[in-house]
Amino acid sequence: MAQQGDVDELYEVRNSYYIGNYQHCINEAQKLQPSTAELRIERDIFIYRALIGQRKYGVVQMEITPSAAPPLQALRLLSRYLQSPANRQSVVSELETQLGGSVDLNNTALLVVAATIYCHEDNYEGALRVLNQSDALECRALMVQCYLKMERLDAARKEIKTLQGKDDDATLTQLAQAWAHIAAGGEKLQDAYYILQELIDKNTSTSLLLNGQASCFLGQGKYEEAESALQEALEKDPNNADTLINLMVLAHHTSKPPEVANRYLAQLRDDHKAHKFVEAIVKKEEEFSHLVKQYCA
Repeated sequence: MAQQGDVDELYEVRNSYYIGNYQHCINEAQKLQPSTAELRIERDIFIYRALIGQRKYGVVQMEITPSAAPPLQALRLLSRYLQSPANRQSVVSELETQLGGSVDLNNTALLVVAATIYCHEDNYEGALRVLNQSDALECRALMVQCYLKMERLDAARKEIKTLQGKDDDATLTQLAQAWAHIAAGGEKLQDAYYILQELIDKNTSTSLLLNGQASCFLGQGKYEEAESALQEALEKDPNNADTLINLMVLAHHTSKPPEVANRYLAQLRDDHKAHKFVEAIVKKEEEFSHLVKQYCA
């Protein structure tokens, strides 16, 4: 990570992004006057990543010009991918052309963007191949996510040991441990809750951290605590997809009227048409309609 002497000039910016506090990340970044050109590019990387986190894809594409640094160009590619599902295959082809050439392994933004796009495409092996080329903490943390998506908890735990060896106290290391504990379930859910609570105490509560805690509560059958965490998450970001999905799950567990879950689903459909959860529901509805037509015939 870029540092000057013993001071990490971008610590607050970077850390805010990792816990999902996107507006604070942007605000802090805009106050900074980094001491080197390299740090200025890294600052801008986190500004645009935070804007992508806020789903402000048009702003990212408008501000990042063709003459911008290669890491910023990678973020422009990601914003194009996320903004327009119809154009995703062309973006993937463009990405693979870039990866097929000479890749600068110091361009961590490109590696993370490539892996993120591959994850959206359910190509976790491709994501791991890209990430495994770098020892950057963020690449290794993203590898943990990939392994958990593949239900390879053993490989995720092995990668977490690598993270701990690099920086045991880093926010990404702590988050990776919490993700693995949630995936393991059972008694590990309480360990995940404590990690997330410590991150909240050190920083602030965010939708990302609160949804993590809500997942712990749901897994433990603590529905009142889950509802409290999710309502706080909803206040922080009313359109967060994870919050809406968890609220739907909670509504079913607590036998709330069907219209409650349906309202969250309608909001999810409206604001997150390309979300995997929505796409899966649409696919099931189409399959059901097809079966109904067959029986009607």
